[in-house]
Parts: sequence; structure tokens; C-alpha cells
Amino acid sequence: MPTPPPVAMRRRAPRRRTRWIGLGFAALPLGIYALVVLVPLVQSIQYSFFAWDGVGPSKWVGLKNYVTFLNDPVLRSTFSHVLVLICFFSLLPIALGLLSAALLMRAKQPGMAVFRWIFFLPQVMTSVVIALVFKRIYAPDGPLNEALRALGLDALTRTWLGDFTWALPSLGLIGTWVTFGFCMVLFIAGASSIPTELYEAARVDGAGPVREFFAVTLPGLRGQLAVALTLTITASLRTFDLVWITTHGGPGTSTLTPAVALYKAAFQNPQVGLAAAIGVVMGVLCLVIAIVITRVSERD
Repeated sequence: MPTPPPVAMRRRAPRRRTRWIGLGFAALPLGIYALVVLVPLVQSIQYSFFAWDGVGPSKWVGLKNYVTFLNDPVLRSTFSHVLVLICFFSLLPIALGLLSAALLMRAKQPGMAVFRWIFFLPQVMTSVVIALVFKRIYAPDGPLNEALRALGLDALTRTWLGDFTWALPSLGLIGTWVTFGFCMVLFIAGASSIPTELYEAARVDGAGPVREFFAVTLPGLRGQLAVALTLTITASLRTFDLVWITTHGGPGTSTLTPAVALYKAAFQNPQVGLAAAIGVVMGVLCLVIAIVITRVSERD
């Protein structure tokens, strides 16, 4: 008859089983993340080294897709378009958000919560709805041109989204309207956490509103500025739905962005390898921007 195991070993076994079960549950989110994010990322990098139409056989081309993306004048122009969108999607909303936060924090009035909610509303609206609304506003017979005609400014009316000069700034103003409320609410929340003793000390030293803003408010919003810059810049780099619904990258290629170029390369002119290369370059660029902003914001 076999000898039963010692009592200590019988007590230790359930603990080991519980530990392995806990490790299994902890590894489950990592497995899902790897399946949903890491595997497609690795496949995209792999596809970027091949010439493939998505159906037939693929052919190894090395770095040719990356060279094409960087040397093609049409695709290279998307970088200049993104720089313009960064000014509208990031720099202008952040400047307006800082100004609004400074004014609202100095002159607190009843109903400010409603005011902040109204400006934050674009953040909870879908991009498709926003694009359709502004497409109607910018139409030749839309409210914007009708308002200009009512003011006797017929010379200023134009097909805003069909004009080679004004199409990109018109899209940029939509981005400003969308991201301004987010920046304002973020900066107001950050300014509310700044100790009032710092403002009192600045006033004792004779600081006016402008000097008080640059000496106390702006340094206190370093973390919020880093978040706003990271999110708004990457949003401008990834802009697709707003451009696609309103202009499809036109007129011509005047509003073409990397995301729209990626979509056209992948689905309209089946060049999956080129599309993957565009996605990899933009992903690396977004990562580098986020790292640089984080490192700069963490400096003393």
C-alpha cells in the first residue's frame, strides 16, 4: 500500500495551483494585446518589404517601398500638408486653450461649467458627423457663403473645399474647432491644481496678469501641455476620416495626407507593400514625437 504524502506537501499543492492560475489570468491581457496589436504590427513591417497587390504572389523588393514614399513628389507633399494641419490641429488650439483657461481662471462667473461643456462638445461627436456638417457649411450655397453675401462680401465667397488654396486651411479650421475645447478643459483642470500661494507670491512681487501667466500658470501646466501636444500632433498625422469625407484628398492632391495616401495605396491602387511602408513610417514618426515631447516635459 503506497505511503501518503506528508501533510506539508499536501498543503503546498493548492497554493502552487492557485499561483499558476493567477499567472494565467495575468498573461491573458498580454496575449490578447499581442494578438490584436503586435502580430498585425509585425505583419505590416513584413509586408512593407514586398511588392504585393493583396491577391497574387508577392515579390521581395527590400526598401523600395520606403524609397518610393520618400521620393515620390505626390507622397512627399503629404508631409507639407501635415505641417499645415499641425498648426491648425495643435498649435492654434493650444494657444487658444491657454488664453481661454487664463481668462476663465481669473474671472470665475456662474455658468462656466456650461461654457466648458459647449466647447468640449466636439470631442464627444463622431468625426463623420463633424465632417458632414462642415461639408454643408463650406458648400457653395452653404451658410458661410450666404452670410458673406448677406454682408455684401460677395467677392470673398468661394467653393472652400474645392479651392486649391483654401481647401487645406478650411480643413484645418475644422480641426481647430474640434481640439480647442479639449485643450481648454485640460488646461483649466491643470490650472485648478496650481497652489494659490504661488499666485499670491507673484502678486506680492508686483507681477501683472501677463507676467503671472508666464511665471506661474505656464510652468504649472507643463504636464498638460505635453499631453495636449502629443495627442493633437498625432491626431493631425493620423487624419483620415475628416479629409476623406470632405475632399477625398482633393482638389487634385492639395489636401492629401499620409493616411489618405495609405488608404488609396491599399484599396484603390492595390499596392499593399507601399501602404504598409507608409503606415510604418507614420507609426515610427508618431512614436518619436511622443518620446521627444515626454523627455522635454520631464526636464527640470
